[in-house]
Amino acid sequence: MADTFRIGAGAGYSGDRIDPAQALAEHGRLDALVFECLAERTIALAQLRRSREPEHGYDPLLEARLRAVLPACVRGGVTVVTNMGAANPPAAGRAAIGVAREQGLKLRVAVVGGDDVLAWVRANDPALMDGVGRASGLGELVSANAYLGADALLPALASGANVVITGRVSDPALFLAPLMHRFGWRADDWPRLGQGILVGHLLECAAQVSGGYIADPGRFDVPDLHDVGFPLAEVGADGRAVITKLPGSGGRVDRLTCTAQLLYEVGDPARYLQPDVVADFSRVRFSELEPDRVQAEGAGGSARPDTLKATLGYRDGWIGEGQISYAGPGARARGELALRVLGQRLARLGLAARERRAELIGVNAMHGSQLGTDREPYEVRVRLAVRCTSQDEAQRIGQEVEAMYLNGPAGGGGVTQSVREVIAAASVLVPRDAVHASVQVLEA
Repeated sequence: MADTFRIGAGAGYSGDRIDPAQALAEHGRLDALVFECLAERTIALAQLRRSREPEHGYDPLLEARLRAVLPACVRGGVTVVTNMGAANPPAAGRAAIGVAREQGLKLRVAVVGGDDVLAWVRANDPALMDGVGRASGLGELVSANAYLGADALLPALASGANVVITGRVSDPALFLAPLMHRFGWRADDWPRLGQGILVGHLLECAAQVSGGYIADPGRFDVPDLHDVGFPLAEVGADGRAVITKLPGSGGRVDRLTCTAQLLYEVGDPARYLQPDVVADFSRVRFSELEPDRVQAEGAGGSARPDTLKATLGYRDGWIGEGQISYAGPGARARGELALRVLGQRLARLGLAARERRAELIGVNAMHGSQLGTDREPYEVRVRLAVRCTSQDEAQRIGQEVEAMYLNGPAGGGGVTQSVREVIAAASVLVPRDAVHASVQVLEA
């Protein structure tokens, strides 16, 4: 391609690896490197952290990721775009400046805000997208964040920022915005925007499109999975793209991996609703040009929706969990006895009616008793998890499992306990005028 924009995926989720992103920064000859690190509940959990520590609430790996890639990105003129701001983009911006000063780098950071619509949701009580109830019918609201589009990021890119940090933004929009900025695509050029969303959707989950998620020995073999390379796209001004990875890195990029990622989390391929465009993937074509080089084209689009999706995070109780292992002859029978005993103990505690999972890992944990195995395993692991209304109740669950050390069945060991608050997620639609995007520029 004559005028080509090279854009790479530095992360596909919050806990993703760092070294493949560093390799892209140093050897990918990129124009932009995107870190997509937010899931549905991530912001709500980050809001809880922020409520305890006002200078936190952004992605906990932000500093580590920036330390790894900033020297090469600044040296090579690579723009970093990320939603690692999570619940606190301003604090994330300050943390990025701190990393730059620590490394002696001159850096401009643009912080994009405006996705927080909690006040609007509380004042307007919108209906839930599943059609059952309204926002006020949920538990205590912790957060409400609208999915911003590429249009919210364009002023940040126009500021000349080396790093653009956002909160909740549509995942593909993180990739679309640099393409719109580079090629000057209009906000109503629906076919090109649809093609840009295709690029973003293929890259947003990082190694999923370069073989990580299809690896199945003997059926779908993936070479050097320990060193799977994160993907990059070579995009032309018309939106056509070649999906590839660094030469010599592990993994595979082919029609199968691209098709699997194309269908990932997409309901109607002809109407993939995004803040910037309703993308049409129904005529997408993948062509294998060379090993690990796939051309992606054929996406289209139509006018964007009138509303924006917003994810609500709300408190929904506590989960108490305990696990214990049994091994050797009769392991399964002892594990099943342990589950019966635990059921009777829950009845005594008044917790028998609560929502719970009681299972033997390795026997019936994945598909239940209907599809579970009838073999006699050498070892099993009992897992009991119960949803409770209070933290104290949840604490009792793990304690009951641990008590089986001395109270039987015989030979139990390796007990673990955990208690976690449940932050559930629900979705609503908000009008575009409920969102007021903003950009703050910081410099080191």
